[in-house]
Amino acid sequence: MAKITVQETEITIVTFEERDYISLTDMANAKDSESRAADIIKNWLRNRYSLEFLGTWEMVHNPKFKVVEFDHFKSQAGLPICYTL
Repeated sequence: MAKITVQETEITIVTFEERDYISLTDMANAKDSESRAADIIKNWLRNRYSLEFLGTWEMVHNPKFKVVEFDHFKSQAGLPICYTL
């Protein structure tokens, strides 16, 4: 695992299958105290637009993604259910 420093905060970078991923937890820890990092990420994941982005990303990149099960989450978030790519 590599690390970068952004605005005096160390952020972990994990490489998987030649792609780099940054740690949302490290970024959330920088925003507030470590105990609040989980709350920050939970609130981000509850956001309609974050949920829509994650669903779209999964449809494009995950051949095993269960779209029908995801529709339940989308409808609870108030997002329209459509299947366009």
